[in-house]
Amino acid sequence: MFSDEDPRLSQLLEGIVRLASGDLSSRIEVSANRDELDAIIMGTNLLAEDLQVIYEELEQRVQIRTRLLHEAHLEMQQMAMQDPLTGLANRSALIEALRSALDAEREAGEGPVILLLDLDAFKSINDTLGHTAGDQVLITVGERIRGAVRSSDVVARLGGDEFAVVMPSASPDQATIVAHRILAALKEHIELPGRSVRCGASIGLSVGGENPTPEDMLMEADVAMYASKAEGQSRLHRFEPGLLLVRRLRSQLVEDLRTAIRSSGLTLYYQPVVELGTGRIEGVEALIRWNHPKRGFIMPDEFIPLAEEAGLISELGLWVLRTAVRQLRGWIDDGLVDARFSVRINISATDLQSLQFIEDVRTVLKETGVQPDQVVLELTEVAIVKGNELDRYSLGGLRGLGVGIEIDDFGTGYSSISYLRRLPVDRVKVDRSLITGLGTDPNQPALVAAVLQLVRACGLEAVWEGVETAEQAQILLDLGCLSAQGYYFSRPVPPEKIPALLADQPESASPKL
Repeated sequence: MFSDEDPRLSQLLEGIVRLASGDLSSRIEVSANRDELDAIIMGTNLLAEDLQVIYEELEQRVQIRTRLLHEAHLEMQQMAMQDPLTGLANRSALIEALRSALDAEREAGEGPVILLLDLDAFKSINDTLGHTAGDQVLITVGERIRGAVRSSDVVARLGGDEFAVVMPSASPDQATIVAHRILAALKEHIELPGRSVRCGASIGLSVGGENPTPEDMLMEADVAMYASKAEGQSRLHRFEPGLLLVRRLRSQLVEDLRTAIRSSGLTLYYQPVVELGTGRIEGVEALIRWNHPKRGFIMPDEFIPLAEEAGLISELGLWVLRTAVRQLRGWIDDGLVDARFSVRINISATDLQSLQFIEDVRTVLKETGVQPDQVVLELTEVAIVKGNELDRYSLGGLRGLGVGIEIDDFGTGYSSISYLRRLPVDRVKVDRSLITGLGTDPNQPALVAAVLQLVRACGLEAVWEGVETAEQAQILLDLGCLSAQGYYFSRPVPPEKIPALLADQPESASPKL
């Protein structure tokens, strides 16, 4: 046993206090006695060593975990500022780069320029070839933009097919040079599996005004970009204050159009389609008209693209469908037309992308009691030929309802026997450009005869559009053409004038009720 006055007791107590305070490197000296007290001291030292090892391992783990958390945080920050598809900066990163460039301008005196790009043909590529091909196009476009700009410039994908470039400390002339390099790079073909495509862009340029914000410059570039689109494909436009007025007027026109669709502010005119051999009006084409309360008549070429951009085209198309078929029902009820008479209605490629459209047609037919074969839906040649699987499914569904399907603008660049034989269509409407010289150009009848032979080789018939003279009508008849439409027979007229046109038909062409 050991004495209560043994100094080792106080040493042991002091050592335990040091250990308890966190000094795990502290050790208690072992005496030469090697008795029970020394055994306790040795045990305490061993415990201190174990605690020190455990603490060092724990500290090492904490350091590793802290480093991993920091790396993950940096990675998340990078992901939050990066477009996952292209690896370019995203909108947040672009705004931050623009803000930094604007702050630097206040010190250096030379400000940033922003270019905003929207691809001209991407939707068609994406819809026709699928999203995988569309993603590859976006990746390639991003690489080409990055290759065309300066090393100090920030390239971003803002979403969809919209890209942007922030050029710190650049003059408008320097930005213009870079923008044209981008346009040239995007004109080159993009190679995809089995085919190549081209996808140009429209570019808007903003140099900012007095004390601009990043949001101000983006808005100005956006306005300028839409001005580029209005001028045609692969264009560059610099922001001008006057464009804001154009944008406001355009926005107001969109609201006016939305109101017109929902409050019967639109009207349909009807242009007869005539049987050449008898003069019988075999049907009419419904053509939309908008008599704006302040701007007067606005042509469809102006407001239909507006409806497409604003997402109103389906709503507009449904209004036309209902109005035209209900009008046909009225003419039938009044005894003006018989079961041979049809109404032709233009539908958009957007309608084919919506399965709801098939149900809309079914509902309108059921509501009006009009026979399906008295309704003919006209689609442009481009919409049908470039359509995807959903489009073909929709066409099959419409044919299943019994409605007619007609290719509009036939002969404008996609004609071939192979696709005509595959398409679920009844007739084609030959574009007016193919008979422009008929009656004045001696070679024109041979072209008409060749087109007619092509159409009939596919088991179809044709309506010839744009007939303006009696001579043209007679040549078409002599060549064996069956139906035509154009100003020679009648301009588009409001519905109340159709009864008079029907009454003027030859006696043999009158409806037999």
